[in-house]
Amino acid sequence: IMDHSLPADILDDLSSRFIINVPEEERKDLIRICFQIELAHWFYLDFYCTVENPKLKPCSMREFATQIFYHIPFLTPHVINIDHILEQWRDYKQNVPTYGAIVLNEDLTKVLLVQSYCASSWSFPKGKVNKDENPVRCAVREVLEETGFDISNLIDENEYIESVINEQLIRLYIICGVQKDTKFQPRTRKEIKNVGWFSLANLPNNKKDMIKGKTGLGSNTFFRVIPFARRMRRWIQEKYLREKNTNSIRRHRHRSLGDVETVSKNKRQLFPPSVQVSILFIT
Repeated sequence: IMDHSLPADILDDLSSRFIINVPEEERKDLIRICFQIELAHWFYLDFYCTVENPKLKPCSMREFATQIFYHIPFLTPHVINIDHILEQWRDYKQNVPTYGAIVLNEDLTKVLLVQSYCASSWSFPKGKVNKDENPVRCAVREVLEETGFDISNLIDENEYIESVINEQLIRLYIICGVQKDTKFQPRTRKEIKNVGWFSLANLPNNKKDMIKGKTGLGSNTFFRVIPFARRMRRWIQEKYLREKNTNSIRRHRHRSLGDVETVSKNKRQLFPPSVQVSILFIT
């Protein structure tokens, strides 16, 4: 139990906001309830634990959940199993798919990373999918929450890199062409500390890469980026090749059209006007 109890009016407010309105048939699903309690916990930390309310102290998820279980009648019988319930919830949560984005600048030389409020490491903006949420919608929502930038008009559902890490699927959609001077402003409180551009050339491919001299940071700072670094660079190389081939074909096509136009002009000089029309139509 916490060193101090939360006031009943605050517990009432949090319960009514996040838990009481859960459909009756879902109340027996304690894993589902734990996700709602987590939302309530974040709300408590963000909006109640402020300098204006010095008597309200931050608390752990376990401490907070215990008080919620005691406070809400349909949860009270389960409070004796709180540790087991939270353990099951964490195991389940670990396997929930995560979606986000690899956001690249206009010339594809820099990638946007975010730094957690409670850690020194950097990672891609991403987060866990909600129940019945589409992967693309989840990625858009998470990037918007963590950076303040809306990728909904830039995202292609077929362009992504994904990896399974510790039995958890992580899929990152590739977003190109974001201006480097874009102003980023996280929308979540006390979750994202910094948002910044990093040169792709300076990011490590593995934990042994010596990059401190290039970035001023150790490779451990990017341990969440490393699993995607090589494939991210390969995707960019392939994109350059695709565009190069496309431009080459386009130039060749334009040259061919120019040749046709020259021939047409010559034909125009050789034939009377009535014949010219049919020749130009054919070519």
